[in-house]
Amino acid sequence: MAVNSAKLIEILNLIANDIHANKDFLTELDSAIGDADHGINMSKGFKAVTEKIAAMGDKDCGSILKTVGMTLVSTVGGASGPLYGTAFMRAGQAIGSKTELGFEDLLVTLEAALEGIKMRGKAVKGEKTIVDALEPAVEALKSSPTIDINLMEEAVKAAEAGVEYTKGIIAKKGRASYLGERSIGHQDPGATSCHIMLTAILKGIKDS
Repeated sequence: MAVNSAKLIEILNLIANDIHANKDFLTELDSAIGDADHGINMSKGFKAVTEKIAAMGDKDCGSILKTVGMTLVSTVGGASGPLYGTAFMRAGQAIGSKTELGFEDLLVTLEAALEGIKMRGKAVKGEKTIVDALEPAVEALKSSPTIDINLMEEAVKAAEAGVEYTKGIIAKKGRASYLGERSIGHQDPGATSCHIMLTAILKGIKDS
């Protein structure tokens, strides 16, 4: 895996496309336990992202990721903007001025993103949030000393299992927490959008 700045922008565009394609699905999930706007907000945010990063092919990967984060914070409503924005900004800080990323850097970025989300949202695994998809993915990547495309596939499967896991637990964060036990049976929109992003990253890496 060798992802340069131009390829990173391609991957981020894939994320934006897949978020937009799932806009209605994410909003439907959010209508059951939230404000019914997760898909709408995320699609709007990533549309702004694609416009911001279009001319950043000559910038380093850290700057690109930090720009994504700042754009999401300023354009995505609700909790998702600050959470995903912090995730991308932390990832950018962790990568620094690198102009090419390998599999090890993928783990570095996802670990930094996870810690950013946990810090900003005061969340841990098991509370029906993004963490329930992202942390299992990070744990899968850390399970072997050598990261390759097969391990990345396992990480995406772990995130998918995490999304499924959110259906059976009570929401403890955000508007969904007001529902208490009535939140059981519904999958978390944030965990779902996280899985969509990880799937897009995998797709982009496979094409590189």
